Amino acid sequence: MATFATFDQLLVIIDPVARRTDGESVRIAKDVLSAGAASTKVCLPEDPEEFARVLSRRGSRRPVVVGDDRALIRAVALLHRQRALAECVLSVVPVGGSLSVARALGVPTGAVAAARAALDGVERRLDVLVDDSDGVVLGTLRIPPVPLAPRDSRDSRDEPDAAEGAEGAGLAHGGRHWLRTYQSLVRTLVPSRPSRLSPALAPPGPARLRIEVDGVTLVDLDQPVEAVSVTPGPAGTAVVEVRPLSLGAVAAPLEAQGRTVTVSGADFRYRADEAVAGPVRRRTWTVSEGALGLMLPVR
Repeated sequence: MATFATFDQLLVIIDPVARRTDGESVRIAKDVLSAGAASTKVCLPEDPEEFARVLSRRGSRRPVVVGDDRALIRAVALLHRQRALAECVLSVVPVGGSLSVARALGVPTGAVAAARAALDGVERRLDVLVDDSDGVVLGTLRIPPVPLAPRDSRDSRDEPDAAEGAEGAGLAHGGRHWLRTYQSLVRTLVPSRPSRLSPALAPPGPARLRIEVDGVTLVDLDQPVEAVSVTPGPAGTAVVEVRPLSLGAVAAPLEAQGRTVTVSGADFRYRADEAVAGPVRRRTWTVSEGALGLMLPVR
């Protein structure tokens, strides 16, 4: 369902991360929004608490969030907890590093196009997943969570090498051959330090989970699974895909659609949009049809 809306009064909330990462896009978005609306109030919250206060005091103004996926998700979660999500039409100008959720929802990632959509676009009602702890998922839910990309694990980023210290202590540039020999000797004699990567970043192993879709068991505890994903589906449903553990031949994924998805079993973590949650032993997600009103470009 889509409806046209006009924005006479805007509340433009500019996330601090957006201001730090791409001030030029923030300036462009602010100029476009200010020029196109009858009244614009611009707020520059410095932390999540101030972000929440500004959004809760929006009054009759229509909120426009200028920020990345985390800012968008934070705004939706706050409106949901205030039980104001259904009555509020949200606009987003994606600015920052992580924009995959906004892009998947159909929001333009250019500052001008997104600001124009906030002013002249159409309101579309989108489904979200709501869990039994009052959490909201806009995009994809994954179990186990996708590991974060590890940072450069070279120890030289944190501590200088013994060989590097020796070079700085007076080895001449003409003695590069002797320097390389010395470095090799140091690496041979000094035990290598353990990796600094957190165990949480290691690839997760198979899990034993019971997965129920609308009360019907799709996979039970006796079948180890490598991955589970839940994505928005058609007509107020979620699409559940389960990849069983493959022993030899490749196991075909199992799929189902439904309005409720319950996962239970041993302690498990899950990634919902940009956040990792858990561990929990049981969680149920329910599709909330048309819960999010988002301004998108006219097709």
